[in-house]
Amino acid sequence: MSNRRGGKMPLLDHLREFRTRLIKSSLAVVSGAAIGWFLYQPIIRLLTLPFCDLGSSSSPTTGQCGDLYVNGILGPFNLHVKIALLSGIIFAAPIWIYQLWAFITPALHKTERRVTLAFAAVATPLFASGSYLAYLILPHAVDVLLGFTPNNLGNLVRFDEYLDFVLRLILIFGIAFILPLFLVALNLLGVVSGQAILKPWRVAVFLCFLFTAIFTPTPDPITMTLLAIPLCLLYFASGLFALLIDRRRSSSKTDLGTSASPIDKPEKI
Repeated sequence: MSNRRGGKMPLLDHLREFRTRLIKSSLAVVSGAAIGWFLYQPIIRLLTLPFCDLGSSSSPTTGQCGDLYVNGILGPFNLHVKIALLSGIIFAAPIWIYQLWAFITPALHKTERRVTLAFAAVATPLFASGSYLAYLILPHAVDVLLGFTPNNLGNLVRFDEYLDFVLRLILIFGIAFILPLFLVALNLLGVVSGQAILKPWRVAVFLCFLFTAIFTPTPDPITMTLLAIPLCLLYFASGLFALLIDRRRSSSKTDLGTSASPIDKPEKI
């Protein structure tokens, strides 16, 4: 891996570094998946609890949920693998988030690269908060979607379809919560300023609501608002943080300019 931070890095070095970061992230996900493989039953009970609490034919305390079923001979095994991979992505979030930041930051200066670990430390609880918020609104989302079922019909749900729905909701919420940090990364790279981030705030708020309307799997406005409001707050927080970085840069440049000794005028010979 190239050590020429703050300068240009050849394309081959970029590809080598990307391969190294990808391998480390994959190993972390595999390690997390191994933990999820052994915690399969507790994770299944945790995921089915929001669905079973909606008043299905069986109570979750009995260990079964009547409206959820697994189909086919390979169905249980495929479900086990999906649960393990989902657990691996969530458990390994601190590792692959750090690797992502470490791949972005080679162009930063030495003093700015010191905050890479801090960014990963901030991004990890943000990802966890988004995932937890998705789990909290999961019963409401399921209730809204099942509300479209006709009164004279039943609705048996395959668990792998339900799991895909849960996975999509958790990952979208988790990734959406760390998206504003990319604005800070662009500011550290000198691409955008804090003023440029906050100037189109009306457009940014509209895009936050549009993003949630497109990617939220439920059509109700409550779920969309629960995701859009934290996104807007994180957007404004990233803009304010970028303004602080810009002010620090300007003050450091001013100090360098004032500390330089003026050049004396040449004397006549």
